[in-house]
Amino acid sequence: MEVGVYHEFHCRPDQTQAAAFAEALDQIEAADRWGLDAIWLAEIHQQARRSVMSAPMTVASAIAARTKRIKIGTGVQVLPLCHPLRLAEETSTVDQISNGRLLFGVGRSGNPRSYMAYGVPYSESRERFLETLEIVKRAWTQERFSYEGKYWHFENASAVPQPFQKPYPPIRVAAASEETFPSLGEAGYPIFVAVRSGSLSGLAPDLTAYRKAYKEAGHPGEGEVYLRCTLHIADTDRHAFDEAEESIMLGYRTLSTRLEGAPNRRRAAEAVTIRTISYEEVQRDKVIIGSPERVADRLLQLHEELGLDGILAELNFGALIPPEAMTRSLQLLCEKVLPRLH
Repeated sequence: MEVGVYHEFHCRPDQTQAAAFAEALDQIEAADRWGLDAIWLAEIHQQARRSVMSAPMTVASAIAARTKRIKIGTGVQVLPLCHPLRLAEETSTVDQISNGRLLFGVGRSGNPRSYMAYGVPYSESRERFLETLEIVKRAWTQERFSYEGKYWHFENASAVPQPFQKPYPPIRVAAASEETFPSLGEAGYPIFVAVRSGSLSGLAPDLTAYRKAYKEAGHPGEGEVYLRCTLHIADTDRHAFDEAEESIMLGYRTLSTRLEGAPNRRRAAEAVTIRTISYEEVQRDKVIIGSPERVADRLLQLHEELGLDGILAELNFGALIPPEAMTRSLQLLCEKVLPRLH
């Protein structure tokens, strides 16, 4: 399995924005030394108390300059909020600077506040997503291209530079709504899945629908599935449980508020469930917490049950785990868990 970490570049109340960037970049440099496969950068807008990660391509370029081998992914770039030609050039630039380490994770986001701030109706998000992805792929692969769509028009345009990877960086697409899984399977894209508001056991039917559509469309293999999951590791199970509880429970209380009235019907329904969820319930089927041995065993179990190709470990859901404990969790993931998953 590919082992990656999903990073939101949290900004704590006692922290300056400059310190938030410095802390996160130091952690990523350490992860590169410790052998982590990939770092995945969030894209979060209009939430200053949560994150400073609003410009993932800019941060990806900084990471490329400070690291040697770690892959650099977007988890995810919100395509409907991007200018497609500019995005094609920025992604190609990061791919060139990093010598082909870019992983292009894309999605629509379930946060209408970002769309309101950018002046883009959320009702247009699906069509804008599809147009933008098509334009970026044309810009990556054609010396010059033209495109006539509902939202974008290009005539004899070119993207400079072209990507380092040929034909272009690997594309992975976030799947959240029930209808998205078979449509992405039919299109042949690798997918991200997440279980913040859902459950690990509840993923199987959606993945079955994805893989069925993938095979029926004639694509080779089974399709690729990457799981984003909340994870915390300490030297013992008890230490990990105690260390993570306050942060994870705050994360779920905050999440229930964000999901209320969400455009995704499934997420809106899950907001009711997680509003009163207990820590024991969270541990049972939503998060992975414990010693390196316990965490590795659980991830191997999920690999077998769900056919996972990789994980995106979210190491500080709720943002209250102190930086020393989060960095220790990252180190244990790289040095103790990762060797068992490769």
